[in-house]
This record gives sequence, structure tokens and C-alpha cells, in this order.
Amino acid sequence: MAAESDVILVDTVDGVATITINRPDVYNAWNHEVQSRLFGLFDELAHDEAVRAVIITGAGKAFSSGADMEILSEGDGGTAAGSRPLLAPMWFPKPIIAAINGACAGIGLQLALMCDVRIASQEAKFTTAFARRGLIAEHGLSWLFARLTSLATATELLMSGRVFRGDEAERLGVVHFAVPHDEVLDRARAYAQDLADNVSPTAMAVIKWQMYNHYDRPLIESIDHSDELMRHSAARPDLAEGVASFLERRQPKFAPLDHSAVPLTTFTAKE
Repeated sequence: MAAESDVILVDTVDGVATITINRPDVYNAWNHEVQSRLFGLFDELAHDEAVRAVIITGAGKAFSSGADMEILSEGDGGTAAGSRPLLAPMWFPKPIIAAINGACAGIGLQLALMCDVRIASQEAKFTTAFARRGLIAEHGLSWLFARLTSLATATELLMSGRVFRGDEAERLGVVHFAVPHDEVLDRARAYAQDLADNVSPTAMAVIKWQMYNHYDRPLIESIDHSDELMRHSAARPDLAEGVASFLERRQPKFAPLDHSAVPLTTFTAKE
């Protein structure tokens, strides 16, 4: 168990690991240590058979307020925050739920958008912030934001850098669910627990790969590749267990993640 002084805390219960960015005195601002510790955890949790789903949240009043001013003062907009790209959550082969409990800005917003599911406080404040600091959309955010929302929405939010709250974030498609402030973590835990208890880890990993890697491929190519993946899926024990648990009206007992089933190695957050 991490010490309370660590910049990243992690706690695993019943297959769900909760990662907490732990710099509440600076609203969980992103720095070198946060990124190094977080990405190290991704490597560990990816191969931890006890973990089937992950929640990321922030200590205190914020999710993450963005890059620490110590990074911005280096003059690179935070690109030196670590040698790995900020795509690590997308490469991680298990579902990640962002429990956005407060301020979510800049790199903090980017981290949330890299997660698979976003549950936010209705009161949480969001902003891209970059343009208001003299910066551009960094680390592929111009590619990702438009695909998660729309070109029009992403352009407006990136250019203006304006503040918007959780309710609007839900309407715009920035988050999946906006809930009362005191329910954020409970809702995230319930969602993650359902995945951990009832969904095949291997199926989730392959589906996650498909969603990020088929998006820009031609339709027929994606269909052909999915057909190949389906043949492999049908041959795994998870299919028999999924059908049996349904017919027997019981909770499934799926095997841990089979890493060999994921088509490529892009899910490894390597240096």
C-alpha cells in the first residue's frame, strides 16, 4: 500500500483498483513524479490478475487542475513531463473509469479523455485551458477530442479555453454521466465493479483495441479483421463460461486477461 505522502495512491478491492492523484494542496496538478508513478502503475496493474478494472480520481476538491506551473515555466508546455506519451490509458488493456470529482483542466482533462468511461460531478469545472496559456492542443488532443465529441464542439472548447461544468460536459459528450457531487466515486465504483464481476477481461481488452485501432480503417478492412478476432474469441473458454452462466442464471467466472489475445503490443506503456 502506498504511503499517504505519495503523489499517487492505489487501493484494490474485489478486482477494482482505485488510483488517486494525491496532490490536493495544488489541486492535483500534473508533474514529472505524477506521470512517472502513474505510468509505472499501469505497467504493474496490466499484469496483475487480481485487477480487472481501474478507477482514476483526485484527492480533495479536484480531479487534476492541469500541468504544474513548474512544468509550464520550463517553456515546453509540459511535453517534458515524461518520456512516454500521454496515450498510456488508451494502451492499457483493462477498462479505466475516470471519477471526475472536481476541477479537470489541461493535461488533467486530457487524462480523463484518455480513459474509457467518464463519470463527473455535475459541479465539476472543465477547461482545455491551453490557448489561454499561449499553448496549442497538445499530445494528440486535437485528434482525440473531435472523435469523442464532434469537430464543432472540440474546436470551440479548444479555441476558447472557456470553463464549463459537469452538466454541460455530459450534454456535449465530454463525459458519459454527470451525477450529484457526493455520488461520483460511488457511481464509478459500482460501474467498475459490474465490469470486474460480469465481463470477460479478455473480451474487454480486445474490444478496447478494436475501438481505437479500427476507427480510421476502411469499413471492409475492419469487418474482415473483426471476423478474424471473433473466430479466436469463439475458441476461448470465455464463450462457454459466458453462455453457461447465462443459462444457469449465475455470475460468470471468467479467466484472467489473456494478453496474447490482444492483436498488437500497443497496450504496453513502455519507455
